[in-house]
Amino acid sequence: MGIISWLVVGLIAGALAKMVVPGREPGGFLATLAIGVVGAILGGWLWNMMGYSGASGINFGSILVAFVGSVVLLVAYHAMTGRRRV
Repeated sequence: MGIISWLVVGLIAGALAKMVVPGREPGGFLATLAIGVVGAILGGWLWNMMGYSGASGINFGSILVAFVGSVVLLVAYHAMTGRRRV
């Protein structure tokens, strides 16, 4: 998968994950992109561990894998940071 594909899939997956996971997430556009790209890597790794192929281009399957990885990443982020009172 090319760098442009990673960025597009990462941005879509990161935005969807931020909408689904409750709580306040860090950053704006670049943080959403980073969450999605790292989530795509994490999701692809998890998917490969289960015997399936990971992200492979701009398609529904790749976005789904990246979305799942992004949700796992955001849930882990919330678990590590805990609740903060402002």
